[in-house]
Amino acid sequence: MRKYNVAVVGATGAVGEELFRVLEEVDFPIANLVPLASARSAGSMIEFQGKEHKVYELTESVFEEKEVEIAFFSAGGSISAHYAPYAAEAGAVVIDNTSHFRMEANVPLVVPECNPDDISAWKNTGIIANPNCSTIQMVQVLKPLDDVFGISRVDVSTYQAVSGAGKEGMNELVSQMQDFFAFKLGESAPKVFQHQIALNLIPHIDVFMENDYTKEEMKMVNETQKILGKTMEISATCVRVPVIRSHSESITIHFDNDVSVERAIQALKDAPNVVVLDDPSKNEYPMPIIASDTDDTYVGRIRKDINRDNVLHLWCVADQLRVGAATNAVRIAQKWIEMEG
Repeated sequence: MRKYNVAVVGATGAVGEELFRVLEEVDFPIANLVPLASARSAGSMIEFQGKEHKVYELTESVFEEKEVEIAFFSAGGSISAHYAPYAAEAGAVVIDNTSHFRMEANVPLVVPECNPDDISAWKNTGIIANPNCSTIQMVQVLKPLDDVFGISRVDVSTYQAVSGAGKEGMNELVSQMQDFFAFKLGESAPKVFQHQIALNLIPHIDVFMENDYTKEEMKMVNETQKILGKTMEISATCVRVPVIRSHSESITIHFDNDVSVERAIQALKDAPNVVVLDDPSKNEYPMPIIASDTDDTYVGRIRKDINRDNVLHLWCVADQLRVGAATNAVRIAQKWIEMEG
């Protein structure tokens, strides 16, 4: 099997670290690994497949110098905006985890379980965009149901873990909980989140837009339609919760026709990388503690609306650092190799 020179931009960040784990677990065909980060982190070492690898400074020329063929970006939108074109010009396919390129018409936005054929459009710019973490797990559930019943509207409320805000978000929750047990909670101002996150919920992720939705909520609206290739009514409310890892979502789905719960469950069972966990009699349903550190999207609490036969309610949970970022990016790369490599 051919092997590739692979770069990871943001090698020392939360998603970067998860990328290395996933690449190792799937035995990705790597000839030469090129960890990249800011000048501050350059020179440090990361471990991969039992070996130490030096972190190099991210520069405009490093992709050509290292003959990079696949470049994963997970270091923030401004970094991708500046450096991704240099990687593409050097001949690499860029798989970008940030929001910067997602809604550009000539850049494919891909969840391999939903729209793998869109990967072929990478030749337009050399870039493939990885969707928002909350969007990925939702469309993995929506796609098989849309294929069977036809979706007309989606209403989703998210319960998003603090790791969605990176290492700093996780550290802030842990620090505040430590303060709570030391009877000091509330003495220091929050830095990552708008309010105290420990023992609290914050219905505010990213900035508010003119329509009073947040940017995070509008990402789910716009990205879902681009990935599924159809216009539908979507509304989202995104909430930060004091959970370290794995996002949860409560989803209400309106269909064009009456829906059968049994057929819906079967469609979800048949869907790739979706696990149906739904037995209320045994208290079995998806939870962050179950989804964390896995590569599946878990769905349960599947039930028909008590008033309308064309409406279904369900609950889904997935590890947003893996399914919502690293794993999806690696699956894109694997599919790209299958199609284009």
